[in-house]
Amino acid sequence: MRQVDVTRNTSETQIQIALNLDGTGKAELASGVPFLDHMLDQIARHGMIDLKVIAKGDTHIDDHHTVEDVGITLGQAIAKAVGDKAGITRYGHSYVPLDETLSRVVIDFSGRPGLEFHVPFTRARVGDFDVDLSIEFFRGFVNHAGVTLHIDNLRGVNAHHQIETVFKAFGRALRMALTPDPRAAGQVPSTKGSL
Repeated sequence: MRQVDVTRNTSETQIQIALNLDGTGKAELASGVPFLDHMLDQIARHGMIDLKVIAKGDTHIDDHHTVEDVGITLGQAIAKAVGDKAGITRYGHSYVPLDETLSRVVIDFSGRPGLEFHVPFTRARVGDFDVDLSIEFFRGFVNHAGVTLHIDNLRGVNAHHQIETVFKAFGRALRMALTPDPRAAGQVPSTKGSL
């Protein structure tokens, strides 16, 4: 079973994440940042990952530490759950539209952290949420999951739609990459023999 619990405690945040990579997409979310909870729900539902996130952070200052540290902890949890990556598909991609918006996400469980984030946001905030925090979330994730992640918003006018399509596409790309490949059962998906 690819299920884990991970805790991260710092002077800025206390975060608990439980996940099941082979779930049904159910989510229990209490990050203290409502828009982040909405985006984490997209990851769970579109990634078919059962996800529980409980976070307490210094949101009286701003949401930066909480959003970044949830990304870090989610990256740690997925890395732990996937283990040596034997038998996974490894690569995943998805295009997701929402009305006028279209985003593409491509992921590689390469063991090499890297982020290419190209989202020309049309405004700085969605409600109370600073759109730049989405970059911090994904940067924290890639650095601790050990993945290469390419995120491109190909078109969009509504900033909420831009972010939402990115998170939905991310969930679907994760789902594809983490799906067991029956033809490669037990094999690490690399000519090097390890990732």
